[in-house]
Amino acid sequence: MALLLAGTTAAATAHAQRAASGVEPHVNLDASLSATGQTGNADIAQQLGPTVVVAVPAAPGEKLFDDPPPREGGWKGLARLLQAMSPGVDTSIPMTPSQITDRISAMMDSGQYAEALDVIDRRIAQREAEMAMANDVQLLFLRGRALSGLGRHNDAIRHYLNMTTQFPELPEPWNNLAVEYVSLGKLDMAHDALQMALAANPAYPAAQANMGWVRLMQARRSFENAPGAPGARQAAEQTAEILRR
Repeated sequence: MALLLAGTTAAATAHAQRAASGVEPHVNLDASLSATGQTGNADIAQQLGPTVVVAVPAAPGEKLFDDPPPREGGWKGLARLLQAMSPGVDTSIPMTPSQITDRISAMMDSGQYAEALDVIDRRIAQREAEMAMANDVQLLFLRGRALSGLGRHNDAIRHYLNMTTQFPELPEPWNNLAVEYVSLGKLDMAHDALQMALAANPAYPAAQANMGWVRLMQARRSFENAPGAPGARQAAEQTAEILRR
């Protein structure tokens, strides 16, 4: 099967969500956000409406990850003495948005898509409870990846379409939308989505490569639909062989 680089150093991560056709999704928005002067997990001002997510409300400051408590080390007597002298408050340092999305990405890298989606939706609900005035675009992008990883392709398509409306300057949602369309056999819609990705960034390598694969699939389809044309059968077989590499 032909493989396609995702355009980031996390190509191995994208392999887990590769469509059978060979096209690959992008795994984060770091390239686009850094190109516009934004940080990897910057809050981008809302341009339309917020993404609506139904989730169990999370209180501000509530922990999103159920980490086990660290093992007690050293002299237990001293540890108990220090604990008695400490104020009775939780002194744990809240995670930054970047740390949260890194943890979520790591969960999906290990195939924990359902758990990652639960954390994402709780975090979105938490931000809504805090009345945050902007969207965490990386968090929204990861939500699309989680939906895709769970095989919820129609939900992923709706989510990426919403992102393309809110953030039309980002090519990655368009690219991943194309991957979802390919997974459902909608090659023409995938082609259109990739054209939009390249309109946003003509130098976007993942969309350029994915466009090549989609056009090969369209060519194979055309050859297969013309069995009586001279050389069509051989051309279809040759195109199929390229796609299998």
